[in-house]
Amino acid sequence: MLAEDDPLILDLVEWVARDERSHAELLEIWRTSCPRLTVWEDAVDRGYLTRQDRRVTVTRKGQELLSSHGRRAA
Repeated sequence: MLAEDDPLILDLVEWVARDERSHAELLEIWRTSCPRLTVWEDAVDRGYLTRQDRRVTVTRKGQELLSSHGRRAA
């Protein structure tokens, strides 16, 4: 379950769900210089996103996360 302090993970999953994204695009747009801010890694570790070749996609668990928070994919 998403912790209350993880709204960025929810935002990232929603952003990926809206349109097809490449891994390079995700890393460029969600880049941070803070080693403690691991949004991409946390989303993958929790099973919300997956990388397939060069594409990043929302998993079934990620879709359920969006739905449970009143958000939807495109």
